[in-house]
Order: sequence, then structure tokens, then C-alpha cells
Amino acid sequence: MTTTGRRALLTAGIAAAAATALPGCTAAEEPGPRKPGAAEVEAERVARAEAALRLRSVTASRSLLERYDAALAAHPALAPRLTPLRRSVAAHVKALGEGGTTVRPATAAPSPTATATASAGASASASARPAPSPAPVAADPRTALNELAAAERTTSDTHTAALVTAPPEYARLLASVAAAGAAHAYLLTEGARA
Repeated sequence: MTTTGRRALLTAGIAAAAATALPGCTAAEEPGPRKPGAAEVEAERVARAEAALRLRSVTASRSLLERYDAALAAHPALAPRLTPLRRSVAAHVKALGEGGTTVRPATAAPSPTATATASAGASASASARPAPSPAPVAADPRTALNELAAAERTTSDTHTAALVTAPPEYARLLASVAAAGAAHAYLLTEGARA
């Protein structure tokens, strides 16, 4: 055997050994499903947690919006006072749902009939399970305002508690919505006395 023949044989042997040693380099090996890496698994876990947080935040604000609708239906004379606050809460529902949660747009000034329909639609789209109906509205307007203020504080506290686990951008939004809720509670109770 000549030197050139030996080299060719040696080169062919090295190439064959390298091809079998490296996965994915041989034609005989079939590609299987790629398993996600640790970073991908973590990214998916974070995305799911954020989606769940957004859904909880939107649901809390949507429940508050339904309470406004119920109060407006029960006490139409309070419309000049409640409509701007309700509009603000509707904007919060929309903003909290952007980027991952589908939210039904709210109307600016609800009529009692539209209110019932919109509340039912919002409840149905919130999740597959039925949402509890809003608490009954007190017959006394002042008591109704106090109950609405309490609902604002509860929703504000819910958003504040969510800040700990929220991603930075969403945490800023939650903080802003929580602060607005505290201001609404003041306007519904203390602000009326001033």
C-alpha cells in the first residue's frame, strides 16, 4: 500500500469515527423532539405566573366596575358623582388586561339595561367558571357610597399586594391603579364632606 492510499484510508476512518461520535452528524440517526432547556422552562413558568397575575388584577378591577354599574342602576341621582370614577375604573380594567388578558371594553356612561348586559358579558368572559354577582346595593345613597368606597379600598389593597410578584412594568401600573383606587375611596367618602 502506498503512502497516499494509507492517508486516504486513515482520513476516511477518522471521518467515520468523528461522525459517529458527534450526535446529529450521521444520516442514520433520526432527530427526536428537542427537550426544552432550563431557561425555556423558567421563561414559561414566569409567563404563566404573569398571566395569572394579570387575570387576578383584571378580575378584581372588573368586579369593582360591576359594583359601580350596580350603584348607578340603583341610584341614578348619583350619576354626576360616580360616572367619572366609573370611567376611570373602566380604563383601569382595560390597561390591566393589555398584553395578555382579553378584556371586554366598557361603555362610558351605562344605562340600567346596558349595565345588566355589560356586567353579564364581562362576567362570562372573565373565566369559564361563573363569577359571583356583585353585592346588593344599599337603598340609602350614603350607605351605597360607603360600600363603594370600601370596595375601592379592597381592590386597591389587592393591587398593592400583587406588587411583590409583578414584573417591573406591570408593578408600576398596579401601583398607579392602587393609588387611584385610594383617591376614589377618599372622594366617595371624605371628599363628599369637604
